[in-house]
Amino acid sequence: MCDLETGARCHRTGVCLKSQDVTAEEDIGRVAAHLADLTRTVEAMAAQLKAVADRADDHQERADRQHERAEIQQERIDLAARELSDVSERLQAAANALRESL
Repeated sequence: MCDLETGARCHRTGVCLKSQDVTAEEDIGRVAAHLADLTRTVEAMAAQLKAVADRADDHQERADRQHERAEIQQERIDLAARELSDVSERLQAAANALRESL
């Protein structure tokens, strides 16, 4: 934004500079410094995003391992239940046979 009466250039932040107060080199230097600052900010944000993604991946891997362990435990429980049922049936058959023999 420019003020035509004073010849000042105003940045959106409200900082106004008169054209003759800033050389092109100074202006370029300020823009370059601002771009460098933005680059550092973006790099920091990218690093934070990567850290969050890495933590999410670790959490997902732990959850997957826990789920796998739970499935294995459930399979063992189901097998034990079937074996217990088989033993119970054999014991019942043996008890019935014993009663009949008496």
